[in-house]
Amino acid sequence: MDWQKGEESQNVEVDQGGGGGRGFGGGRLGIGGLLILALLGWIFFKNPLALLDQGGGQPTTYAPSGQPVQVDPQQKEFVSRVLGSTEKTWTDIFAGMGRTYVDPKLVLFSGGVNTACGAASTAVGPFYCPGDQKVYLDLDFFRELQTRFHSSGDFARAYVIAHEVGHHVQNQLGIFDKTAQLQRRGAAMQGATGLSVRQELQADCFAGVWANRTQQRLQWLQPGDVESALNAASQIGDDTLQREARGTVVPDSFTHGTSAQRVKWFKTGLESGDIRSCDTFSGAL
Repeated sequence: MDWQKGEESQNVEVDQGGGGGRGFGGGRLGIGGLLILALLGWIFFKNPLALLDQGGGQPTTYAPSGQPVQVDPQQKEFVSRVLGSTEKTWTDIFAGMGRTYVDPKLVLFSGGVNTACGAASTAVGPFYCPGDQKVYLDLDFFRELQTRFHSSGDFARAYVIAHEVGHHVQNQLGIFDKTAQLQRRGAAMQGATGLSVRQELQADCFAGVWANRTQQRLQWLQPGDVESALNAASQIGDDTLQREARGTVVPDSFTHGTSAQRVKWFKTGLESGDIRSCDTFSGAL
């Protein structure tokens, strides 16, 4: 992936207030959060979402460690250029719908971070917080993507960022509000056809739309890049993580979709380049 072709974003921030503290935040759980929550939740037969501090009582906060967060300049530039490519793509798509896209901020952190959704530890990995419209990315996650998820390559890392930005797109389109309304009416969040799975698969599809549109504009993909992103999607399916964690699969506790579904919906967006193909809330998944 010739990522240097990407437009550089001015919306990347480095958090200096992390470190210390324990617990998970109450934001939109991201791709990386599945691994640790799966190990904690599915091994001990608990709902992984119950391991998040999602309200009730005082929110957990992190105290600054006193040590500046060290950011590799090349890594920051990579993140900035991928984020910039999402900004260009979604600005154009929203303009085509007669709407205005508001860019999210992307915060690089290490150890822990305080957000409008509560505090989050490194274990949660990348996630999006609708409360402050920011994507949070742990600086060590890309290494974990390769060592634990067996997914290497720049495009696999770019897919992770694009997925989290996909949640921001959902927020901009009012999909989060619609999901909350459906939940209040009794629709289940968890489960193989639950709202959480549908929301996550749509973010995968939106990431595919970004990949399609950005490739048309920049021609930055190289042989093997798409395969690396598809492999990343397949490694973080609920069924794969559950099978690795406890040897069995429990569809009633799904939150992100199976490996096959994640690959399917990313490919759907990638092949169509059209967000209208990403309706995961109607019909079969």
